[in-house]
Amino acid sequence: MRAFAEAFEITAATRVLDVGGTPSIWRLLDVAPRITFLNMPQGVGDCAGFDLVFASGCEMPFNDQSFDIVFSNSVIEHVGDREAQKKFASEIRRVGRRYWVQTPNRGFPIEPHLLTPFLHWLPRAWQRAIVPRFNFWRWIERPSRDRRECYIEHYLRDIRLLDRREMVELFPDSEIRRERWLGLTKSLIAVKRAGFR
Repeated sequence: MRAFAEAFEITAATRVLDVGGTPSIWRLLDVAPRITFLNMPQGVGDCAGFDLVFASGCEMPFNDQSFDIVFSNSVIEHVGDREAQKKFASEIRRVGRRYWVQTPNRGFPIEPHLLTPFLHWLPRAWQRAIVPRFNFWRWIERPSRDRRECYIEHYLRDIRLLDRREMVELFPDSEIRRERWLGLTKSLIAVKRAGFR
């Protein structure tokens, strides 16, 4: 969040659309911008004091260039197939003058949702056979059976990690930053600032 705030010189007057987020991350900033959350009803916690819109990130109910910045943290990989990801990226670029879109890197060896090494590199049919029986998330999180089944089905049906080439294609007017951990690129961030390109 510090890098985000520095990249955009956030002030109390900055209008930010947070696609798929929750208030907790914004409490990490020293300044409180004007935040609107766009989320699905099941994805929202306590949003008292913030504007909240229930809608899909693939069909945003806003005019072009409605926000100074669109912010999205680890959401684009959850929206479904390649076509859904294209719609999501297009909407972000349409409604914001600038944007910050972070996503886990497909090239990182640990799958971040199920915390299981190399799982995301296997064919989907193999994942479907392995994931319900074995994943580290299940042991670490210890979810109820219903939550476990729902999350695993979401993972198998909707989650599609991206690599750097795909981020460049989805956000051609941006700079792609790398977030590193132990020298490996853990996450990719598409950043469009005023005047870039």
